[in-house]
Amino acid sequence: MMDLQQIAVYIILGIAVFYLLRKFVFKPKKKKNCGTDCGCG
Repeated sequence: MMDLQQIAVYIILGIAVFYLLRKFVFKPKKKKNCGTDCGCG
C-alpha cells in the first residue's frame, strides 16, 4: 500500500517531467532567434 506522501511525490514528479518536456521538446516555432541559454553557435 502506498503512502499519501509517495503518491504526492509521484504526482509532482509527473508534473515536473511534463513541464520540462513541454518546455524543451515542444518549442514554439515562431521563436527563431537564439538566446544565451540555447546551444546555438
